[in-house]
Amino acid sequence: MVAPAAPRDRLLFVDGLRGFALVCMVLNHTARWWMDGRMTWPRYHLIYVSMTLAAPAFLFLVGFCIPLAVRRPGGPTEQPSLARLARRFVGRGLMVVLAGMLLNVVVFPAEPFWSWGVLQTVGLSLIALVPALWLLRYPAAAGLLLGAAAALYVGFSLAFERLVVWVEAHPRMAHLWFYEFPPWPWVSLPLVGLVLGWWWLDARARSPAAERRYFAACAVAGGALLTAFFALDWLVATPLRFGLKRDFILNRHWAPRGLTLLWIFGTLLLLLATHYYVMEVRGRRLSWLLTLSQTALFLYFVHQVVALSLVNERLGWRFNRWDLFILANAVLVVGLVGLGRLWIAARRLARRLRAMPGAPSIA
Repeated sequence: MVAPAAPRDRLLFVDGLRGFALVCMVLNHTARWWMDGRMTWPRYHLIYVSMTLAAPAFLFLVGFCIPLAVRRPGGPTEQPSLARLARRFVGRGLMVVLAGMLLNVVVFPAEPFWSWGVLQTVGLSLIALVPALWLLRYPAAAGLLLGAAAALYVGFSLAFERLVVWVEAHPRMAHLWFYEFPPWPWVSLPLVGLVLGWWWLDARARSPAAERRYFAACAVAGGALLTAFFALDWLVATPLRFGLKRDFILNRHWAPRGLTLLWIFGTLLLLLATHYYVMEVRGRRLSWLLTLSQTALFLYFVHQVVALSLVNERLGWRFNRWDLFILANAVLVVGLVGLGRLWIAARRLARRLRAMPGAPSIA
């Protein structure tokens, strides 16, 4: 099957990283749902590492990409009003939040439909970043937004013990406010992504050489953060380097603590620089990653229906051998790429039909 061409205004490295994050999300879910505890520590570490790569990358890219709304590559910077930005993103954010609730109804019927998840945080972030994006027209705003992101995280850290008590006292409300990737503290990550995306477009506007220096700096910073993570981890002799016990666990869900932040930001920056180098500098298109990215929301639904509702719950299949697990995931990813390309083709056909003379329209 021929891969769909990327739209001209899409940036390949951003799509590549989003596609990579979706693959990590698939691995995280299949490791949970397709293997049992008998797979011991390798399974546990796979779940943890894929979790720390997937959702943070999705949330970071929400912020990193949103400056493109006012600063198209190669074009002038627009200064739309706050109301215009709200009209563009608030409705889209609400739709993503509702999509997350629909996913709960379809895939997790035993849980309240209002239970929070990563999709809801993505949608809320789109809304919350509107005033932040508007503020970036002022030179001091970038530093203030980074400070706000840090303050949100530090505030969560300081309030953690009290939040544990609150969650136990209000279990129904806790499903909404403090469940999977809750807004506090996770909105901090899109805020950081917003500032880094703004700085990237600054560099891109200056020259191709400045843009390459920007991503070289990302690679150096990412490598330094990872080096610091492993060095400090060795010095403090963490019993379980890649494990949940080193982090915050609130309402049975994870948030990074302390040194884990070095791992998350280090891997994010390295992945960003690597995808830029491979796909923009070297020109490697990696069309299967582009397909996964361009249909990420659709495939986010589909892979959970297949992996949990069909394979785990209905068929009861388990892949408690690594060769079978790897093969099953390869089949799943290939199938998702095929479905994604069919979805893209269907959307294109629908657009052509709507554009035909005499096609019905809604007034």
